Amino acid sequence: MVFNAVLFIAVLVITGAFLYLSFVMKRDANKIVTYKGQYHIEISNKFAGENLSIYINDSLLVNQIMPDTSIVLDINRFAEEHALIIVNNATDTATPFNLNKNGGKVIIKRQKDEIVIEETPLR
Repeated sequence: MVFNAVLFIAVLVITGAFLYLSFVMKRDANKIVTYKGQYHIEISNKFAGENLSIYINDSLLVNQIMPDTSIVLDINRFAEEHALIIVNNATDTATPFNLNKNGGKVIIKRQKDEIVIEETPLR
């Protein structure tokens, strides 16, 4: 009988702790999270005539046949970490890159048959 009373009190304490934590977490979820930093992405004119899609994480930035000129995109940081993914739509090959957590200038170039990026911090 004593064991059942102790078990009942333990269940009440644990349930109360979970309820308290759930209300505290809901209050913190209403805060808007912003991230400092910006990505300045430049796509070289070496991709002229290629059908490319460029993503940051799961957000599509560009999906077009590349023109003869360079394309410049300015993107504010919107997550803790970012991955830049370049997809060649003709061959369905994807080339992923991890980006700096603080933002910076990113230049996407083609060297021989490879896609490379040069990343430098913004000043």
